[in-house]
Amino acid sequence: MATDYNILYNGNIALENGRDRLNEEYHDDYWNVLQLERLDFTDDAMLPGQSKNENFSRAERKAVKAIQKHSMNIKGKEKNPKMDEAYLLLGKARYFDQRFIPALEAFNYILYKYPLSDKINVARVWREKTNMRLDNDELAIKNLKRLLNLEHLKGQELSDATSTLAQAYLNIKVVDTAIAYLEIAAEVTPKNEERARFLFIKGQLYNTLGYKDSANITFDRVIKMNRKISRDYYIGAYIEKAKNFDYETGDKLAFSETLAKLEENRENRPYLGRIYHQIGEYYLATNSDSLGVVYYNKSLRTRRNDKELNARNYKILGDLSFNDAEYKTAGAYFDSTLTNLKLNSKRYRTVKRERDNLDDVIYYEDISKVNDSVIHLINLPEAERLTFFETYTDELKMKAELEYERQEAAARAQEVLSSNSGFNVNTKGSSFQDRESADKIANTFYFYNNTTASYGKNEFIKNWGDRKNEDNWRWSNMSFSGPTAIVVSTEKEGLDLSGDMYKPQFYLDQIPIDEKIIDSITKERNYAYFQLGVIYKEKFSDYELSKSKLQELLISNPEDRLIVPGKYNLYKDYELLGESGEAEIIKKDILTNHSDSRYAEILRNPDQAVAQDLNSPESMYNKVHKVFEAQQYEDVIALCEVNIHDFEGDDIVAKFDLLKATATGRLYGFEAYLKALNDVALSYPNLPEGQRAEELRRNVLPGLKKSEFYNYDYGTRFKVVYQFDNTSEKNIDAFVEKLKYRIRKSKILRFIIV
Repeated sequence: MATDYNILYNGNIALENGRDRLNEEYHDDYWNVLQLERLDFTDDAMLPGQSKNENFSRAERKAVKAIQKHSMNIKGKEKNPKMDEAYLLLGKARYFDQRFIPALEAFNYILYKYPLSDKINVARVWREKTNMRLDNDELAIKNLKRLLNLEHLKGQELSDATSTLAQAYLNIKVVDTAIAYLEIAAEVTPKNEERARFLFIKGQLYNTLGYKDSANITFDRVIKMNRKISRDYYIGAYIEKAKNFDYETGDKLAFSETLAKLEENRENRPYLGRIYHQIGEYYLATNSDSLGVVYYNKSLRTRRNDKELNARNYKILGDLSFNDAEYKTAGAYFDSTLTNLKLNSKRYRTVKRERDNLDDVIYYEDISKVNDSVIHLINLPEAERLTFFETYTDELKMKAELEYERQEAAARAQEVLSSNSGFNVNTKGSSFQDRESADKIANTFYFYNNTTASYGKNEFIKNWGDRKNEDNWRWSNMSFSGPTAIVVSTEKEGLDLSGDMYKPQFYLDQIPIDEKIIDSITKERNYAYFQLGVIYKEKFSDYELSKSKLQELLISNPEDRLIVPGKYNLYKDYELLGESGEAEIIKKDILTNHSDSRYAEILRNPDQAVAQDLNSPESMYNKVHKVFEAQQYEDVIALCEVNIHDFEGDDIVAKFDLLKATATGRLYGFEAYLKALNDVALSYPNLPEGQRAEELRRNVLPGLKKSEFYNYDYGTRFKVVYQFDNTSEKNIDAFVEKLKYRIRKSKILRFIIV
């Protein structure tokens, strides 16, 4: 009696408290197949005596105390019938504390020492649960199947055994067998919550096998349980059914009405994020992209701590923006996606790669937009410029006034609140009658509080003027009294609108007038157009957008170096878009006006692969690199300059520039190398060559900066390298023999020939 109603009673309460805490901390991942047991075990190591949950430690102490103080082992036979429950409590406490080997010992002890216990089957099931946690799934399956064959289990015992067996089969990827055992577990369990979970997992498993009809039938069984189960499973079943909807043959009207009811039901507010996401999926599948975007954004605004949901929403919005050629917006969405994904996971790396591909297009789009705006202002007449900036500064002033009014209103409201609270606080030291009257005043009608009444009167006069107390006082033709009837003055006390940012001349003075600066802006804009045209064609296969950028380039009076490659890429766009007439016109233009260019040669010999062309950028780079390997650095610099000019606009230019920088460093020393690398890093910040130059400048050059040699007195090993102009084996062997002879004659140092 003492064992059952004292020690074990308190131990079981501690165990249940610990399990409740685990359940509170556990969050089901409804985007994947749920685990049958709502437990989240971690791989964190613990020192001896430590515990993840104090409740489980207390349960274990109670079990140990019951065994140590109340066990009555007389002549090898246990006389206390509660000892099997004590060992069962001990095993469970260790199991939930993630100490599986000690837990297995406790369960095995029950099977060995108490074979006639009424808890023997429970102990067997828990032993196999522990075996699964130790990755002994085959052993667990074998033992559980033997248990089901030998014992006539029913009720909760049968449910626990079959659900554990189903989890073991899931662990070894035998899904169809797991489904069969889950059905048995769901049928026999007396707990509605367990039945709902088992059925929900069964429906998810049907989905993994592609049996959508069977899955929907199973989810309907969950939905019918309605208020008997947690709302998580109820909403989850609706969401899973929605994912299985057949958009070709299904009743879209009924489906949309079901989603609308889920959205409007107040009980579903905690799940609106998932519901909005599914509604967005519906609109996306029915080609209503704009409505889909609205619901994906609504899903994000629910601000639920579901990183997977947020990642999916951001990724879909990013893909939609990408498809609409809004690459900068897509990049921002992909950045948000990455913050919600596990670092270095496969999905993270995939999205990161997509995001990195957008770096160049975002960079050049920003340049083109800014420079286009500046050039537009430069070309505007003086009067139109002034009008433009007057409108802009008026908008700034209006925004400043609205913000000032907002802050002023917030300050007055805070003053009213402080006044009320201060009034109540100051009454503490007064008499009882004074405090009672003060409380009545503070908590009575608005106009009985002088502060709030004054605030209200001032706000009325500010908005409406000093109106007479008469009918229809809001009509515009009613009389005003005095100058206070004027609506809010544009000059507000405390608001300073005299700064430079509110003056049009401040912006007019910043418009460049120097021809060199204007020319530089134009060149930068044209180069951005060219790069965008190439990127849209090569990286994103967006030939229409590439065509528009290259057309804008060619009508913008570009530099000579961009004309021919721009025309050739535009010709390729026309071909890919099927605009053969336009393609033929520009082809003739290249052949007629630029007949000596390599692009004309390519058009004249379309069957000859560019990679095999002796004058292709790759071939020329390989030739120059061979000259570099021969240490002919002056020739390398000269050849790089020629090729940089010839292949301007091609990505190979960055390689030539980096090779030229390296040759410059070899020929002219540290300072020249530093300057050359800095130029490459600034010219190609988004290309691998530019990033490599920046890495060398930051990490490698500081170690090369000092020109003096250090005196390493403690040096004991040195290497001597010999270079041979004639590398015939006969000459090298002869030299080695002479070297060995000299080494043998040496009495001071020990040499090793490698």
